[in-house]
Amino acid sequence: MFEPFAAIVFDMDGLLLDTEPLYRQAMMSVSDELGYPMSEELHAAQVGAPGDVGDRLMLEAFGPDFPLAIYNKRTHEQVGRLAAAGLTVKPGAKALLQELDRRNIPAAVATSTPRPTAPDRLRQTGLIDHFATVVTRSDVNRGKPHPDPFLAAAKNLGLAPHMCVALEDSYNGIRSAHAAGMQAVMVPDLLAPTDEMRALCRAVLPSLDAVRETLFAGSPALAGQTAG
Repeated sequence: MFEPFAAIVFDMDGLLLDTEPLYRQAMMSVSDELGYPMSEELHAAQVGAPGDVGDRLMLEAFGPDFPLAIYNKRTHEQVGRLAAAGLTVKPGAKALLQELDRRNIPAAVATSTPRPTAPDRLRQTGLIDHFATVVTRSDVNRGKPHPDPFLAAAKNLGLAPHMCVALEDSYNGIRSAHAAGMQAVMVPDLLAPTDEMRALCRAVLPSLDAVRETLFAGSPALAGQTAG
């Protein structure tokens, strides 16, 4: 299933942190307040995508009169309030990161969230020290679904992309990781895997605990090759 790998690159929202429901709540609430109800399809298209992609999708859906600046400001403020009240780390995240530390396998983050928000949230949840590098939307010219975030993470790690396993929960993220040449794994959160996703992935796994078991406990030979 997997080729030998030397690092794991994590998405953040919806994969490490249970923040996607916060974004969904804010996006739906603010769009309703402004008189532009958001469909589930429009929300799903934006999961895992950077802000510029979301802006384009909103304008395409609602037209040039949509108050984009007001929408973005209110959504950002509401997500900030919800995140400040407490962020939840996804089940299995800490155990997987501790396993990587134990095996001296480096980890990275490639996220659509910009600076300083992304590192601040990793710091808030006590995860930041597990990562050799954190690539945000602010660090690349093009965000997901383009390969740039994952290519930057591999470059910062000093590795070829194919030597990295990429963990993602979103369609845009899987497209990005696959385009970068990484071994993509989908761990679904709000979005169920589609035929397209299964074709782009090495595996679809139900949790980060399942990722750990598959990469290590279930694959002793592969784990031995990655630990050196």
